[in-house]
Amino acid sequence: MPLADSDGTAIYYERHGSGPAILFVHGSGGHHAAWWQQVAALRDEFTVLTVDLRGFGKSDSSMDEFDGQDFPGDVVAVLDEEDITDAMLVGQSIGSVAALRAGLLRPERVSSVVLGHSLGGISHPELKELAAADRAEAVQLPVIDRLLTKTFQRERADLTFLFQQMGTFNVARMQDLRNLDTNGPSLDEIGASGVKVAFLAGEKDAVLSVKTVTRAHELLPGSHLEIVPDAPHSMYWEAPDKYNAAVARLRRTLTAPKEAA
Repeated sequence: MPLADSDGTAIYYERHGSGPAILFVHGSGGHHAAWWQQVAALRDEFTVLTVDLRGFGKSDSSMDEFDGQDFPGDVVAVLDEEDITDAMLVGQSIGSVAALRAGLLRPERVSSVVLGHSLGGISHPELKELAAADRAEAVQLPVIDRLLTKTFQRERADLTFLFQQMGTFNVARMQDLRNLDTNGPSLDEIGASGVKVAFLAGEKDAVLSVKTVTRAHELLPGSHLEIVPDAPHSMYWEAPDKYNAAVARLRRTLTAPKEAA
């Protein structure tokens, strides 16, 4: 069983395939197995790594409490263990915050970060205001309706049930990840790191609006923007073909300045 040491905490991860590296970082209800549709589709062209943050899946969950500020180090521990020097980190929702911070911690190991359905915890007053307005609308919906479309829930009751079951394997909960947003990076810090950033969003995301994501892209020089039509917040689960195509395209095209040098 592959384990990485994150300051004394055992972090479970898996490595599949070969080629340019993509490391997926799950959200609050996920773990390494949530990426089953991505691993199967991408491993023939890419090295695909999946990880369980502490408190999730098969990683150490024995601690009395969890601090989201530790999660970026869990990602870094996997990069160090595998000696990856050109990873594209792909986060899902709040997992994108951990991905971005990990990239800034180890820019020598990370060439790009894809912020999936998230602003990555970027510290900027306008973006915080826009995201807060989006959240105020989202909380009026049942949790499942924020994440998957009603059509998918009706037509794929089996996958909707499995989606809901995934979180039952975790000890940590959403509140354990919220601290990730504290003291987020500034636009200048991201720009100075040399790490390329892409925003990946779904047109039907009920948690974070296209308007907000587009504004973040406008404010971050050199960033990329991928808006996928008819896709919800949990695009990776509901619309895997569209999601996988977008991730593959970004991995093929995103190039950090250090690589071109």
